[in-house]
Amino acid sequence: MARSWLAGLIAAVAVAGCAPLPAPGTAPMPAPVPQVPVLPAPSAPHAATPDGAARSFVQVMRRMEPAVRQDCLNRRTAPISCDFLFVVDDRPGLEPNAFQTVDRNGRPVVGFTLSLIAQTQNPDEIAFVVGHEAAHHILNHLDRKSGAATAAAVVLGSLASAYGGDTGAIARAQEIGASVGARYYSKEWELEADYLGAIITLNAGYDPITGSGLFQRIPDPGNHVLGTHPARAQRLAQVRRAVADVQAGRIR
Repeated sequence: MARSWLAGLIAAVAVAGCAPLPAPGTAPMPAPVPQVPVLPAPSAPHAATPDGAARSFVQVMRRMEPAVRQDCLNRRTAPISCDFLFVVDDRPGLEPNAFQTVDRNGRPVVGFTLSLIAQTQNPDEIAFVVGHEAAHHILNHLDRKSGAATAAAVVLGSLASAYGGDTGAIARAQEIGASVGARYYSKEWELEADYLGAIITLNAGYDPITGSGLFQRIPDPGNHVLGTHPARAQRLAQVRRAVADVQAGRIR
C-alpha cells in the first residue's frame, strides 16, 4: 500500500509540471540573476578641431542611425515614418543648431550645422544631440506643436473679438496666441525629448550623461515663462532620471 501511495504522488507531481529534484550529491541550480544595464564608459574626446569633430560625427552616425530607426519602430504611437534622413547644413556663418522636420512625403529629417558639430567635445555629445532630435519626431512633437499653436491663436483671437477688437487687433491677438502656444508647450516637450533621447543614446552604446555635458557650455535659458527651452538643471536631471529608469528596469 505504501508503494502504491508513493507512485501516485510521483505521478501527481509529474502531471503538475514540477521540476524534478536534483540528483543526490549535486547542488541545486542557482536562480538566474537579472542583468542590469551598465552605463557605457564615456567616449574618449575627439581631436579638438572641426575636422576631428566631423570625423567623429561620421563614426557616431554609423551606430546611431540604426539605433534611432529601431527605437522609432518600437516606440511610435502613430503611423509615422522611421526612415530618417540625417543632413549637415554646411553654409558658413550659421549658429550652432540642430533641428527636426519632415519632408513633403513625411520622411523625418534631422539636421545639424557645422558649427554645432565643431562645438562638441566627444562622441557621446554628438550621439545625445542625435537622440534628442530623433526623439522629437518619435514623440510626434512637430504635429503637436502646430496644434497647440493653432488652439492658442483661436482662443486669443476669439477673446479679442468678444471684447470688440477690430480686424487688425484680432489678427495681432492670433499671432501672439500662436507664439505663446508654441513656446508654452515647448519646455515640456524638450524635457520629453531629453528623456527619450537619453534612452536612445544609451541603447546605441553611448553615455548620455557625458553627452548632456554639452548643456554646460551653452547659455542657460533659466526658467522664463516664454523661454523655448528648460533650465539647464532640469535637463541634466531629466537625463539622469532616464538612465536610472533604464538601469532599474522601469523602461527600456
